[in-house]
Amino acid sequence: MRNNYSCMRHGQSKANVKNVIVSCIDNDSPDNFGLTDLGRQQALAAATGSGLPTDTVICSSDFARAEQTARIVAAALGAGAVTITKALRERCFGDWEGAAADNYAVVWAADKANPDHTDGHVESVSAVLSRATAFISTLERRYSGRDILLVSHGDTLQILQAGFLRMNPGGTGTSRISSPRKSAGSTWDYAAAPRHSFLATSGPVMRSSSGKVAAMMPRDTRIPAAVMR
Repeated sequence: MRNNYSCMRHGQSKANVKNVIVSCIDNDSPDNFGLTDLGRQQALAAATGSGLPTDTVICSSDFARAEQTARIVAAALGAGAVTITKALRERCFGDWEGAAADNYAVVWAADKANPDHTDGHVESVSAVLSRATAFISTLERRYSGRDILLVSHGDTLQILQAGFLRMNPGGTGTSRISSPRKSAGSTWDYAAAPRHSFLATSGPVMRSSSGKVAAMMPRDTRIPAAVMR
């Protein structure tokens, strides 16, 4: 690949605190489902600790929680305008929209059996991987030798990473990297939940805590041929 890619899951959102699934853009709103104060602090901490240069290209999902995270990071780095794209959107969880976040586990179990499934009008793992890697291909054509930060959502980023690692993108547990859980109190334990609460990494498989940035796809990584655009 021609560029260095890093990724970041959005900071804690109001939907996280409410333990509710918000995955359809029509239901999104900055006031109801944007970042919490803690989420804003996480985004700022991520930026200051990232080591990314001021000319980093920052691309973000158009969901409020991701866009707010990206703009905080951009301001802290002194980077240019954030590119907002549908390609990095949250995976649509269909009929589970508005339900308790505990129901993610039901979808993930179906993912493991069939990454093409759309049970309950859920966006398939294969569809998420296709749109995300198509966007990477677009960035590869547009830039060379740049640091590019992708600000997105747990499922989207984990599916993308799994595809590049040639892992089963529909896997659960360590094969797709884990499931969310809450820590004691009201905050989210992102470090213990690298699948949906996925954010960063200190190794080849992304496992780390909220508010960190890590190299995701170095330049020697090849885009999966099956989803090239």
